[in-house]
Amino acid sequence: MAFMTNTTSLASHQHRFVPSSRINQITGKIIGACITVHRSLGPGLLESAYEACVSYELNGLGLHFERQKPVPLIYHSVKLDCSFRADIVVEGQVVVEIKSKEALHPVDHLQLLSHLRLLKLPVGLLVNFHVTVLKDGITRLVNDYQEESDSEIGHHEGKCE
Repeated sequence: MAFMTNTTSLASHQHRFVPSSRINQITGKIIGACITVHRSLGPGLLESAYEACVSYELNGLGLHFERQKPVPLIYHSVKLDCSFRADIVVEGQVVVEIKSKEALHPVDHLQLLSHLRLLKLPVGLLVNFHVTVLKDGITRLVNDYQEESDSEIGHHEGKCE
């Protein structure tokens, strides 16, 4: 069964203030989609299979996402093509890095943090599907992102950051 990848332009989503409650909603839906996939398929498949299935679930939830999003590298004011790619970027706010390996290594966390920094996005999920219970394979990482109180959220609405 073929399905179209939702590749809606994310330009309008980037560089705008998004309340922490909205980011929490997005990450909750992503985690739910990953759990649905893991319950159906279990561990042991290739990362690309999980990426395709998670994308299918995100599409069903009506979330905007981009698969294999290029991650730009600017070095000395020059944009270099290093073929860095984020597995999935959801709603222009959350990077989802999918793994299917026996054990994660510190470099896996550093890779996601680098993608967050280079894409200037606040939150990422590192999801390792090679576990018995998926909650044991999910790590949420933040890029200098701080939860804000409700009073601060009202103060920042409408401002670009």
